[in-house]
Amino acid sequence: MANLPSDKRNIRKLTKVGGKSYAITLPIEIVRELGWREHQKLVIEKKGAQLVVKDWD
Repeated sequence: MANLPSDKRNIRKLTKVGGKSYAITLPIEIVRELGWREHQKLVIEKKGAQLVVKDWD
């Protein structure tokens, strides 16, 4: 994905995982910038029509 134009780099697809869950991939640049690691706990909040993903305290 590194060769995509910058306006298309953050467009992602929603993928069904198993029977009842969905997954979305995150751009590696953003994950590195936030310092997130594999298996890190995250909190998902719904605010209106948006989802907010943040580190679990």
